[in-house]
Amino acid sequence: MIIDGLQCGHFDRQAFSSLKTAGVGGVVVTCGFWEGAVESLDSLGNWRDLVRENADIASIATTPEEITAASDQGKVGVILGYQNANLFEGRIRFVELFAELGVRVVQLTYNNQNELAGSCYEAEDSGLARFGKEVVREMNRAGMLVDCSHVGNRSTLDAIEVSEKPIAVTHANADSLFPHKRNKTDNVLRALRDSGGVIGCAAYRNITGDDYCKSIEAWCTMVARTVDIAGIDSVAIGTDRSHNFTPPDYAWMRQGRWTRGVDYGAASAARPGKAPPPDWFQTVEDMNVIPNGLRTVGFSEEEVDKITHGNWLRLYGETFRK
Repeated sequence: MIIDGLQCGHFDRQAFSSLKTAGVGGVVVTCGFWEGAVESLDSLGNWRDLVRENADIASIATTPEEITAASDQGKVGVILGYQNANLFEGRIRFVELFAELGVRVVQLTYNNQNELAGSCYEAEDSGLARFGKEVVREMNRAGMLVDCSHVGNRSTLDAIEVSEKPIAVTHANADSLFPHKRNKTDNVLRALRDSGGVIGCAAYRNITGDDYCKSIEAWCTMVARTVDIAGIDSVAIGTDRSHNFTPPDYAWMRQGRWTRGVDYGAASAARPGKAPPPDWFQTVEDMNVIPNGLRTVGFSEEEVDKITHGNWLRLYGETFRK
């Protein structure tokens, strides 16, 4: 079984079918980027409808056991998540309410600093704010995994220190392997290791680089080098794969409502728009080459199991329960 720590986009029956063919038993989906509480509730309603309409191949999973059960039944376990904390709208009590609706993963910030913490793209990372500390503790209590993928390095270290449970970087890579503002420094990865957290290695070309995208062996070599930094128990998969995205979707993801100008997100003026997928990852079904790719670069069967699903299941077990 493969568990993908983060995907996004417009899922449909074909997306679920492709994931199933690829051997993906669980995936964290992106229910929102910039949306407030009411829009986030709408999104949850739409996701429930989508999964209900495709109940033969997908089910919403809120525990590790439900993910495993979905996989055993030949379904994809859909783990509901958000890439920003806007759904809480500054209300600490909304954390518990959204948890009760099935939300299990929330990123503290997206591409901009907010009232919780600093973003990876700000010139200065403010660190975790007082409200951010309260939200982290409330997420611990309510059974939500704290995600710091787009969060600044200082704020991420603060979250690791404040959180009573391990946290995640669901979709990023090591900055020492491919320098990018979206990627994490070695001291962050070591702090994840020491606290029981997990990083999901991304396959998004803009933060992975052309060299690591040229073959499955090259990407798995990057995973192996990440293990050298963070340890075998703290490295997993978080492809950041998108489904059925169009130019307006990328504009919303990067610009939201906060700017009239152009923002490239993890891209650049030289490489705007949609980044080409890795050479080995042209279709979602191509994820099925990951386990053998990991074996090819020297991982044992036990280590392959940890990277493909075991580390996520362990972390979910420690964080998804109150």
